[in-house]
Amino acid sequence: MGVQSMADKPSRGLVLYGHGLARSVNPSHTHLHALAAQSLCGFLSLPHLPPTENVDGQTLGEFLNLVDAFDDFPALNQDKLITPSISERFMGVKAALVTENKSLKSCGDKLGLSVLDSNELVNNDRSLADSPVNLVAIKLLNLLGFQENKVLDTNQFDLVFVHIGAHEQEYINSLVGEIISKTKPKSQIGSRLHLSVVLSYGEVSEDDKSNFTILNNNGIMKSGLDSLYPRQSYTMKGSNPRSNVRDYCPMLFAQWQDAVTRKDAVKTFSFQDFKENDGNLTIPADRFLHEVAFKLWKAPKYGA
Repeated sequence: MGVQSMADKPSRGLVLYGHGLARSVNPSHTHLHALAAQSLCGFLSLPHLPPTENVDGQTLGEFLNLVDAFDDFPALNQDKLITPSISERFMGVKAALVTENKSLKSCGDKLGLSVLDSNELVNNDRSLADSPVNLVAIKLLNLLGFQENKVLDTNQFDLVFVHIGAHEQEYINSLVGEIISKTKPKSQIGSRLHLSVVLSYGEVSEDDKSNFTILNNNGIMKSGLDSLYPRQSYTMKGSNPRSNVRDYCPMLFAQWQDAVTRKDAVKTFSFQDFKENDGNLTIPADRFLHEVAFKLWKAPKYGA
């Protein structure tokens, strides 16, 4: 298993966020499994999200956690949010959000992200013979300054989030395959692209709470020694216990950058495989962006 290291130049980040797609990954999604097998994998723990009547509310809650702006969840209908823009928080990072979701577009705009419609990525190039998903992969890499297997000195964005909605598991699998095919190991792009795939469970059922739990107490609670059992780090914020931690249905994430991210023993993009074989265990979802920003040289400390 390799050791995680820093690149000799700042990375450029691409985050594919699939709402509600974790439960629908199956053996046919070979590109997702291949990515997990060469990546650093783990869980992103979420808080208990406020009750919501629609998928948009769940999506917004999850995304706000990913960008460490969950305190603004009750205030999204206001023009000004409490959380400073992503650029202000992370050393002027140029960040974009690609989505078709109107609620997420509004949220991203308030957070200071450049908001792009995913349909617009391909509409201007209908004459090209490429398949739509291949064209999207090319366009996403171009936004980050990756073009024709080369890394350009200038790039429109340092970080691009791509939101992929529920029931699009085939699309995200194909998109991962196209991106990986263009970033072969030891290529210029492969050493500079920091790719993250984050899949959530979306709406949670009672069965999910027991089937996808991240608790692993190994009988300690039954022995009466629970007071001596150390709190896991994802339940803490600094030296203080978090008051709102969900111990089930975390987001599943895989991160890959050639010769930078370490490789786990994971073979498949699945909850059970991650739980048994991942190398990153569980971190709070609101730390995710901080760790990505560090790879982009936009945060002074890993996980800060």
